Amino acid sequence: MDRKKELKQIYKEMPIEGGVYQIKNNQNGKVFIGSTRNFKTLNGLKFSLEAGTASPTNKELQEDWSYYGADIFSIDILETLKKKDDPYFNEKEALVELEDKWLEQLQPYEESGYNKKKKV
Repeated sequence: MDRKKELKQIYKEMPIEGGVYQIKNNQNGKVFIGSTRNFKTLNGLKFSLEAGTASPTNKELQEDWSYYGADIFSIDILETLKKKDDPYFNEKEALVELEDKWLEQLQPYEESGYNKKKKV
């Protein structure tokens, strides 16, 4: 029981890191690029995809996940957000900029990916 408490404490003390991630369909090569303020939430996203409840977020990704199965997909961290001690640092805006950089670089749209182009 002490080991369980110890592991729980270690988990709680882990620094919260966020950034940009990719979900890749290794069968057809399509990718989804997303960002999060806390990489720990990726476990919840994976659970939602496995449960079939992530479809409002991205219907096509959910359909492929359900069709191919979880084993065909990989979830990778592309870049961790470097937080600044600047009082004017806006984490949310910085994440959007980081995600936009990766969207521009990888172009995960239409037959190449699951992302939808943002309307300007």
